[in-house]
Amino acid sequence: MKNVVERKIKTFEDLEVWQFCRQLRNKLTNLAKELPKEERFRLSDQIIRAARSITNNQAEGYGRYYYSPC
Repeated sequence: MKNVVERKIKTFEDLEVWQFCRQLRNKLTNLAKELPKEERFRLSDQIIRAARSITNNQAEGYGRYYYSPC
């Protein structure tokens, strides 16, 4: 186990799952921008809000059980 690099997680942005979902969020946002105009305010808006929700929920969950030392 000496080859395992120990990584310190200081913020939710250090989580691999958050980093992956951020990349996914950016791709979904770009995809939503390419949709036809008639879908711009229906499906496009829904895709963008759902993509944002993924990373926001992870950040909220990360902070929920953080206890600072007294």
